Amino acid sequence: MRYWLLKSEPDVFGIDNLAAAPQRTTGWEGVRNYQARNMLRDDFRQGDRAFFYHSSCAVPGVAGVVEVVREAYPDPTQFDATSEYYDAGSTRAAPRWFSVDVQLEKRIEPVITLPELREHAAGALREMLILKRGNRLSVTPLTAAEWQCIVALRPSIASSRATKSTAGSRTRSKKT
Repeated sequence: MRYWLLKSEPDVFGIDNLAAAPQRTTGWEGVRNYQARNMLRDDFRQGDRAFFYHSSCAVPGVAGVVEVVREAYPDPTQFDATSEYYDAGSTRAAPRWFSVDVQLEKRIEPVITLPELREHAAGALREMLILKRGNRLSVTPLTAAEWQCIVALRPSIASSRATKSTAGSRTRSKKT
């Protein structure tokens, strides 16, 4: 199992939108960064866990836990001329962009704020990409140790499947 952090602006698509989706599941679409695309396409696997992170808002932070329930497939928004994510250069025969489906597992209340995460920047979260200056990727990998550190910040997460781990947990990857 791999661990991830997925960022979204809540005024575009937030945890409330995911909670309201049928079966609390949706495609993680609209990613238009090649590094992030490569991670979605090559590294995400069914059963992986991710923190749903609200960014560019009054209180940025970890708002929930999601599970990857469908591996990479061509992002349908790239073919929709009415979508803001339309890509005229992408074809169905050679798609440029990919999505994965995620399902809401648990809301985190209160949100684990960015300042709370920064309190651990010298310790367990010292390599966490979201805490690095200049990182703007919407998809980033987490180590098992980073995952457990964040889970420990909200004991209520421990009651969900979010804490389950396997011996084969990986270390790092890439993404936006």
